[in-house]
Amino acid sequence: MRPLRYSINVTLDGCCHHEAGLPPDEESMRFWTAEMERADALLFGRVTYQMMESAWRRPTTGAWPDWMDESQTPFADAIDRAKKYVVSSTLSEADWNGELVRGDVGQAIRMLKQEPGEGLWVGGVTLPLALADLGLIDEYEFLVQPVLAGHGPTLLTGLRERIQLELVDRQEFRSGAVAVRYRPRAGDRPA
Repeated sequence: MRPLRYSINVTLDGCCHHEAGLPPDEESMRFWTAEMERADALLFGRVTYQMMESAWRRPTTGAWPDWMDESQTPFADAIDRAKKYVVSSTLSEADWNGELVRGDVGQAIRMLKQEPGEGLWVGGVTLPLALADLGLIDEYEFLVQPVLAGHGPTLLTGLRERIQLELVDRQEFRSGAVAVRYRPRAGDRPA
């Protein structure tokens, strides 16, 4: 069974808006590239899928845009070529190496987890909350930014039950950001 990992940038006060943290630097881009490369497939809700597609889908010209620097290209390549599953009831297609997931999301994700492989990666806000409530997330990984945002969407707002976690890895960055990886404690997953 392959694990489901939830990874996201988050500020010290829990904001997970994509522009609230530090601008990406070479070290954080290497980190996120490695995360993309260790996933067999990515899971997105519609909003996150469309946001990521608008930023990281390779243009039809084949050349990455001028705003992208060399440290971002490996991440862009990794996310562009990754298999994607998109949970949406409003999209009619997901054409960026994507496949739509409809119906019972919990059952669909359980089936994806049963397939062989290294793991699934989920990002965003709404879909991870639903998956956490279902007890389907095997690893929580946060790149904690040394910023207080003071506003914006916060991490896992509305979680039905507390989930006890145990720290399994920690990595400090020169920027002051800290990547922390947790797993739910055995026997302490929501039903």
